[in-house]
Amino acid sequence: MTKKVLVICDASPFDKQIIRDSLDMALIFAAIDQEVSWLFRGPSVLALKEGQKPNQLGIKDFLKQLKTLEIYDVDSIFVCEDALNDFSISKEQLAIDTDALNINQQQALLSEQDHVVKL
Repeated sequence: MTKKVLVICDASPFDKQIIRDSLDMALIFAAIDQEVSWLFRGPSVLALKEGQKPNQLGIKDFLKQLKTLEIYDVDSIFVCEDALNDFSISKEQLAIDTDALNINQQQALLSEQDHVVKL
């Protein structure tokens, strides 16, 4: 039976590889045929900004993998509207297609899930 799983990340993009671990988690759930969504909140939205070069910091470039999420049926990628505003980022500056959600929409998304995972 397919379950709805939401992966939430609110860590800085280069903080202890938490976004990389969140990516792995999303792919694991997708591999076992779960309906996976991913919500980026807080500083994690910075990971989605076009032009990032984590390999210059000695960190494996996970951004390339973010662009392949559709292949794994992880089609629902959400970003916090307030976080985009806090960091002065527009949706057009993001490397992947996302839906921006306000706080009420995020709460509605959370209530629709069978499981919520936050690393």
